[in-house]
Amino acid sequence: MSVLTRSRAAKVLGGIALIGASALVLAGCSGGTTTGDPTDEPDASSFDFPVDCDAAAPAEYVPEYTSTSEGPGTDLTYKIGTALPVTGNLAFLGPPEIAGTEFAAAEVNAADKGVQIDLLQGDSGDTDNKAYETEIPRLLGDGATAIIGAASSGTSLQFIDQVIAANAIQFSPANTSAAFTGYEDKGLYWRTAPSDVLQGEVLGNLIAGDGAETLGMIILNDSYGTGLACFTKAAFEAAGGEVVAASMYNTGDTNFSSQIEDVLAASPDAIALITFEEVKTMVPELVASYDASKLYFVDGNLANFGDEFEAGTLAGAKGTYPSVDPAQTEAFRTDLQAFVAEQGDPELKEFTYGPESYDSVILLALAALQAGSTAGPDVAANLKSVSGGDGGTKCTTYAECADLIIAGEVADYDGVSGPITFNDVGDPTEATIGVFQYGDDNNYSWLNAG
Repeated sequence: MSVLTRSRAAKVLGGIALIGASALVLAGCSGGTTTGDPTDEPDASSFDFPVDCDAAAPAEYVPEYTSTSEGPGTDLTYKIGTALPVTGNLAFLGPPEIAGTEFAAAEVNAADKGVQIDLLQGDSGDTDNKAYETEIPRLLGDGATAIIGAASSGTSLQFIDQVIAANAIQFSPANTSAAFTGYEDKGLYWRTAPSDVLQGEVLGNLIAGDGAETLGMIILNDSYGTGLACFTKAAFEAAGGEVVAASMYNTGDTNFSSQIEDVLAASPDAIALITFEEVKTMVPELVASYDASKLYFVDGNLANFGDEFEAGTLAGAKGTYPSVDPAQTEAFRTDLQAFVAEQGDPELKEFTYGPESYDSVILLALAALQAGSTAGPDVAANLKSVSGGDGGTKCTTYAECADLIIAGEVADYDGVSGPITFNDVGDPTEATIGVFQYGDDNNYSWLNAG
């Protein structure tokens, strides 16, 4: 994408960073000023960072959207598949994401305004168990022309070409890797989660703002982990800090003693854990010899651990993930919990990416309605418009937005996860990164400005 320019540095205010994604520049992963060339070389250092951060920067590609279909649709049945994590190292995110898609489909169908959704649930798994190898062909074979998922960027990259080849849309509520921004996807890949360019800048500035001068990292070796590590490193070093240790592991690994020993040996002021659910194995060994309040979590592992650890184990640790203030989504979370209970499913313990999953279904339904078609290219040609990318009248529910579209007006859907507003490459241009802190109960809460 060639239009990225920096207008201002990210700021953490009131436990939140509000950043216009289209106005954010990529700082060099190896340091430099916030207005410098992303390829600038860092000063000589004895530490060799194990990731090629130049490769983490988004590629330059803007698709052309074409559609001859005209709406609004009047009697569309839209088959949408999901490839969300029922199994694998992000399975803890599966329940809120799956519930979000089901809740949205139920609301679209109850509104009965031109579109009925036939939701086909599937499992993405991860790059270790490879559930997607059978699930994606099944969903496409059953007629899905859009697939919501995966949650993991690395997993999505395993099947994105297969979905594109079928002229279906891939729409992730949780992919944050910058690799998707410039992916040659024919305009068929979209996401409601912002790029890790944003989260990395917030996380790096948060750690530096807390007074750390040196930083260690434990990094998942996939597109998500390496990209977020690079963007965090860039922000931390731009703020005057130094990354002094970084150790990587692969999906499927179960022992992390060597990574922990390597990072602790550098005696960093803070440690960023850029992992998925493997963090549950790392935490007990880390806190045995390291202050938990100096640990920093990310969206891939921020969870309410509760009594999985001894009380107070994570007290003071912080973390980030894309989200608005939970107070703004309290009504949605209450309604989603009630919906889950009505379905006879277990009570949700997490809500991470539930709002983004809900919004994914609503946006797909609105784009299909406006297109008068459920074909992938036709829906893709209308997604930017219904998100507000072309202006329009603000609306916050499928029914409200559908009424505007049926009346021949332009709808601008503002979702429960935020305004969204897509750009030409399917990224949201408005995003919120929340900052959270763990209490003595090993659960996290929104961090207010101090």
